[in-house]
Amino acid sequence: LTQVTARREAAAGEVKKAPPAAETSEPNGNASSAKDELAWQEFEQVSPIEFAASCLVWPFLCALPLVLTLGGKWCGYAAVFPASWFDEEPVAPERGAYGVADPRLVKPLGLTLGIMAVAVGQGFMLLYHVLRRYALLGATCRIQPQVRQYDYFEGLTTHLSQPEGFVLIGGYLAGTWMLGWMPKSYYAFSGGINWVHVVAQLLLQDLLQYIMHLGEHKISTWLYRHSHKPHHRFTNPRLFDAFNGSLADTACMIVVPFVIVARLVPANVWSYMTFGSLYANWLVLIHCEFAHPWDPLFRRLGLGTAGDHHVHHRLFVYNYGHTFMYWDRLFGTYKDPRSLEGKTMNKGI
Repeated sequence: LTQVTARREAAAGEVKKAPPAAETSEPNGNASSAKDELAWQEFEQVSPIEFAASCLVWPFLCALPLVLTLGGKWCGYAAVFPASWFDEEPVAPERGAYGVADPRLVKPLGLTLGIMAVAVGQGFMLLYHVLRRYALLGATCRIQPQVRQYDYFEGLTTHLSQPEGFVLIGGYLAGTWMLGWMPKSYYAFSGGINWVHVVAQLLLQDLLQYIMHLGEHKISTWLYRHSHKPHHRFTNPRLFDAFNGSLADTACMIVVPFVIVARLVPANVWSYMTFGSLYANWLVLIHCEFAHPWDPLFRRLGLGTAGDHHVHHRLFVYNYGHTFMYWDRLFGTYKDPRSLEGKTMNKGI
């Protein structure tokens, strides 16, 4: 405890004014202003209890599909919803002459539960962020030394009001489901959560997103300027910047991979919604301004961390992956955030 206190006092004593920054001011949700401070910190391992409490956010991200598939006669989906509302076995909606199904004949329960699963996961993820922000789950360490001040409710409303994050993706999900464009396995309720399918979806989605992301950076300056550049105005991102970019960027990096992954992985409705909630919330968590307690473990496993993604936002030419760092390591575009400690990143992140 004495050593921890000494490190905190030393870090507090090193707070100093930052040089003028190129980033813009907070009111419109952009990065911090030149009057912000530099706070050099060192990541401190939290206690086992705080670590376990923080990691609980991951099963809670899947709360809805877990409850409805494991709830049995009390709160399982078969006990909660009439049998006429869903199909146990794969059923392909009948499509007409124009290649679309009649929405009145497609059962919307799976779509509704999928959107609700992401919303419930977002609620638990935001609760976790509040507890971390106010150090109620152990000591926090900013990934970058520049302190980005913002009002929590401004950040929350900015996050929830992004059309590219919720309107575009929600529209894609609703359209493909209700028009009968999803593979028939996705309409099936039997089988519970298939974790092999969940992992396969996460890996393939991240691989395709890596390719699209690299392409937006490298193919042409015109493409980059009109797609991904708006998101890169955040060189010191906060959690609420995850979906703050452009419609073209979200379409290229998220929606196009969604379409391909659905044709490659024969998942059922539960595996699809579990993948969707994990993926959507993981994208938000890697934009967090604080290092997460699980980051050292994730880095050993090759999983994407907030520190990894901050390297991309700061340097632009590394770490194009999001939820996994395998593709960056394979193609030589990975940069460990620890190599930037004391330069543009805090220590031990």
